[in-house]
Amino acid sequence: MVSKLNILAVFLFSLSASKTQVEAGVFDVTSATYGAKLGSDITQALAKAWTDACASLTTSKVFVPMGTYMLTEASFKGPCKAPIEIQVQGKLQAPADGGKLTKPDTWVGFEHINMLTISGGGTFDGQGALAWKQNDCNINKDCKSIAINMRFNFVTNSIIQDITSLDSKNFHINILGCNNVTFHRVNVTAPGESINTDGIHIGRSTGINIIDAHIRTGDDCVSIGDGNKEINVTRVTCGPGHGISIGSLGRYPNEEPVVGIRVKNCTLTNTSNGVRIKTWPASPSDGIASDMHFDDIIMVNVSNPILIDQQYCPWNQCKQNVPSKVKINNVSFKNIKGSSATPLAVQIVCSSGIPCENVELVDIDLTYSGNKGPLTSQCSNVKPTITRVPKALACATSA
Repeated sequence: MVSKLNILAVFLFSLSASKTQVEAGVFDVTSATYGAKLGSDITQALAKAWTDACASLTTSKVFVPMGTYMLTEASFKGPCKAPIEIQVQGKLQAPADGGKLTKPDTWVGFEHINMLTISGGGTFDGQGALAWKQNDCNINKDCKSIAINMRFNFVTNSIIQDITSLDSKNFHINILGCNNVTFHRVNVTAPGESINTDGIHIGRSTGINIIDAHIRTGDDCVSIGDGNKEINVTRVTCGPGHGISIGSLGRYPNEEPVVGIRVKNCTLTNTSNGVRIKTWPASPSDGIASDMHFDDIIMVNVSNPILIDQQYCPWNQCKQNVPSKVKINNVSFKNIKGSSATPLAVQIVCSSGIPCENVELVDIDLTYSGNKGPLTSQCSNVKPTITRVPKALACATSA
């Protein structure tokens, strides 16, 4: 009888503890309910905690405490029944071998979730060094898919803040079909030689805000693809990397317009490009990119500080003699200062088939101290409005 009473007491205590956890709305992966341990793989524990939290009728939080944990992969799917938060204080480490993933293009994915918060100061470590050695996407357009650290598909009304994406195998953060999502104080870190590791890539989304981010990587710090509207990039530091880019656009059929891009108060250091718009020649269909504004930007030893390139053709796998069909309209570059790593500091090369319209250069002050020639600029198929720009930067050569 005593034994049965003890068992009953333990059962009631466990039930009470479980009820308290649910009522508090905190689902700790290291609790007895889920059993995650430091240094071990927490894939199953995290999946179970998410399932329970997502089913909660009140605001809930999945919690990963300080420490290092292995994570084979994670798929966080909604819709959830109430606002939900994932608070990661520790470090999550992906398998170094991407072949261990069941979805080879995704390590951690978030899908169809409304009112999601990700926070905690933790790190998502993609352990990408092995993958970079095998990645030939810089020369092969048909390269194999490699895992992106964090995918956000159809996420709405959400905030991702105070997290780090480290050494992703491919893009660090990929955003698709999202609406009203803010990335605040997000850090991206990978060496400059890491291949195809865009910091934050945005596709077909509306109302995306990237604020106070620090991005150091081997490709574009921020890249903005087709179908995006009302994108704000503010107080981002970038470098090393390829800069902040709109595009490339015009490579595929039926691309959607890009409208309303604002890049403001950013600093780029030792990047291969500064702020740029790039479209492919020989576009398979017409495209539109309009209402794009770059304001208050500091360049520090940037190779191509201001660039519109409508002849973008990596790998020489396109017909460069066929003009781009992407119409670029209503673009401004204002208050851009600092140093260029090359003498050609401003380059606006528009399509000969559809010239750029309503392009402004205002308060441009860039210097070059190298020995490869005088500071200069180039414009073609465009007649920009130029205000308070030194002669060398004011379309010194035009066509």
